[in-house]
Amino acid sequence: MRYCRLTIAILLSVFVRAIYAQTNLVTQTIRGIVEESDTHIPIPWAVIQVNAGESFKSSTATDESGHFRMDGVPVGRVKIVVAMSGYEQKILDDVMISSGKESIFNIELEPMVVEMAEVEIRATREGESQNEMATVSSRQFSVNETNRYAGSRGDPARMASNFAGVQGADDSRNDIVIRGNSPLGVLWRVEGVDIPNPNHFNIPGTTGGPVSIINNKYLANSDFYTGAFPAEYGNCTAGVFDLRLRNGNNSQHEFTGQFGFLGTELMAEGPLNKEKGSSYLVGYRYSTVSLFSKIGIDIGTDAVPRYQDGNFRLFFPGKNNSVLSIWGIGGLSQVDILISNQKSPDQRNIYGQNDRDQYFGSGMGVGGLTWSKTLNKKSFLKVTLAAMSDVVDSYHELVYRHLDTTSTYVVDSLKPLLDYRFRQNKYAGALVFNHKFKAQHLVRVGFNIDYFRWIMTDSVRSSLDDSSAWYNKWDRRWDSNASAFLIQPYVQWRYKLTNALSLNAGIHTTFFTLSQSQRIAEPRVALKWEFKESQHIALACGMHSGMQPAYMYFYRVPLTDSLGAQRATLNDKMDLTRSIHYVISYQVVLKKGIRILSEIYFQQLSHVPVEKDSSSFSLLNTGAGFSRFFPGELMNAGRGENYGAEITVEKFYQRGWLFLFTGSWFNATYRGSDGVERNTDFNGGYALNALGSKEFNIKKGSAFVVGTKVTVAGGRWYGPADIHASNAARELVYVDSLRNTLQFDPYFRLDLKLNLRLNREKTTHEIGLDLVNLLNTKNVLSLTYAPDESGDPAQSVRKEYQLGLLPVFFYRIDF
Repeated sequence: MRYCRLTIAILLSVFVRAIYAQTNLVTQTIRGIVEESDTHIPIPWAVIQVNAGESFKSSTATDESGHFRMDGVPVGRVKIVVAMSGYEQKILDDVMISSGKESIFNIELEPMVVEMAEVEIRATREGESQNEMATVSSRQFSVNETNRYAGSRGDPARMASNFAGVQGADDSRNDIVIRGNSPLGVLWRVEGVDIPNPNHFNIPGTTGGPVSIINNKYLANSDFYTGAFPAEYGNCTAGVFDLRLRNGNNSQHEFTGQFGFLGTELMAEGPLNKEKGSSYLVGYRYSTVSLFSKIGIDIGTDAVPRYQDGNFRLFFPGKNNSVLSIWGIGGLSQVDILISNQKSPDQRNIYGQNDRDQYFGSGMGVGGLTWSKTLNKKSFLKVTLAAMSDVVDSYHELVYRHLDTTSTYVVDSLKPLLDYRFRQNKYAGALVFNHKFKAQHLVRVGFNIDYFRWIMTDSVRSSLDDSSAWYNKWDRRWDSNASAFLIQPYVQWRYKLTNALSLNAGIHTTFFTLSQSQRIAEPRVALKWEFKESQHIALACGMHSGMQPAYMYFYRVPLTDSLGAQRATLNDKMDLTRSIHYVISYQVVLKKGIRILSEIYFQQLSHVPVEKDSSSFSLLNTGAGFSRFFPGELMNAGRGENYGAEITVEKFYQRGWLFLFTGSWFNATYRGSDGVERNTDFNGGYALNALGSKEFNIKKGSAFVVGTKVTVAGGRWYGPADIHASNAARELVYVDSLRNTLQFDPYFRLDLKLNLRLNREKTTHEIGLDLVNLLNTKNVLSLTYAPDESGDPAQSVRKEYQLGLLPVFFYRIDF
């Protein structure tokens, strides 16, 4: 708390000084290119209007090559409207102009079906998906949004948890639950290729982690999907992050430095060749969490996480409307969670198991090149080639200890328990070809091909009883060196019957050679009708499927129970999980800049892996947390069902403020091999978010921003623990028949965000403080097992709580 008060005092001090500082009006240049969304042909003579309230209104037009430039734009937030005859208007409501960086835009306009009898203006606004094939359950998000919302920490996944139908699974991680689905069903895609889990300290079989490797400063506007995806997306059943990387400034060198809770960062961008328009962007971040841990901030563990990550992008415009970019993303992380160093039972650890020392490391890297070309006025081609790798390794030692007379832990011994290393290498290729047939028809054909190579080893001590013949035996649960292809061709068709009525249809195909799984045709169709100005209704349905976590294909089970028994991989032929989505959507945009969106959905899941022996286990309950799963022989006989309703009420940024309210009411159930219908672990039933932000302008373009967010959600489901079995196994064991018959208390969190932005000539300073869980509310995370040294076996299973008050501070300078 002393740290929080000190930071707020510094913010207020700087704020007061800024008010009385004498500064001149600070302006900046904005520039960019306007292109057609279907073929990326530059659009000449498009009109760009910039509105900064009553103080500044101006307009310009693109030149013959589609480029535009406007000097003298005052720093701060502005509204940009782009219009051209034959295209839908593009409205950007909340554009931040700062003195430290030029604002460069790549604006895409969607062509209209021109009919001589009609005179109409149609517009797309910020927040609508960039993908013209997306009809429902999709949203564009920008860097502004990842910074805007309290509690988001600049993380795309945490930002997405503010949207309807989306909620976080764990405050200490950024796994997201979409419409009651496991986070396993979320796909991450960058520049057209699917990438491995882009988070530090990631666990096999998850799609999230405590800290994102993807730095929002390198992102262009990107898309997020929560259901009924277009045909170009496969190998996912819950949601998609389709990320685009931005180019560096191609006319002047710019630099960014940042210090804060999440790390120390340096970034540089600028031209490689001004005449040709080529540019570079490169950045690096190193963790500084250890500094904040030392001053008493609770991060959920006494261990000090160490991580580093970097990104780069080189951009080379070519001849005849061609472009080549070379890019890369990567990160390394390591943490030593040493239970043996704990001195009292009050010390806690929510990042691992509480009966062992854990030495954990992870890393991922992706490098690729993307080439695109506008072939003619009707055709566009884009090709991406990439290589990537992710690795996780961990070593565990069991801790035997007791409490002395002063209630201080005394370590008796440490026993090596397990050692594993999982590596996945992948080579990926993606091709997209767009072709227009008149203004009404757009066909998109493409494919994604991934070649996987898995090297996985895992050894665990066979027995912890030193008198047993098994004590010196080590069990090889994983020992694989395998490869496979995942091939996903698709075709999509958009038919604009009129400007108000459009049809999207497509077919996705999947072949996975490891398990010989195939989905010959997964049809997807959507219809959108704008029956009034600023109102539309849409219907969509589609079939989807996804691989299982790679490590689960290679888990080896014993052939017999005898000493030294051989093991066999029995799950390497698991089929794809299948899902069918149905969505109905209605949206209205009111004149005062308020958007209301409601959706109703129904989802059926089938071919879900469950245990062959009768049990409550289902893979639909996995994918969040810091543990792997060790089921027995699996079969694709499980089922699931999700349905619900969502509403979004959003006021776009106008006159210095905005708000967003989202509400979700849902039900998510499943059946294991025992045939009993149960709540999934993630079936909270409801999730409500209310957030707002107010910006106070101070002295010529500087501003002080206050934002807040309130989240209320239903609690997670769980079952009673089997105390005797848990103590015998030294890990949490549930009563299988009673799984998910109990529910934790509802989740509540209040966040507060304070930002001070100071614009000076050619330099922008920003100081921010994000107070996550401002009221220090104790929300239950899960049950956990920790051997009780007091002699009471029943105390070995206890509730673990989420993070308390977490102040996330940063200072950034752009110049």
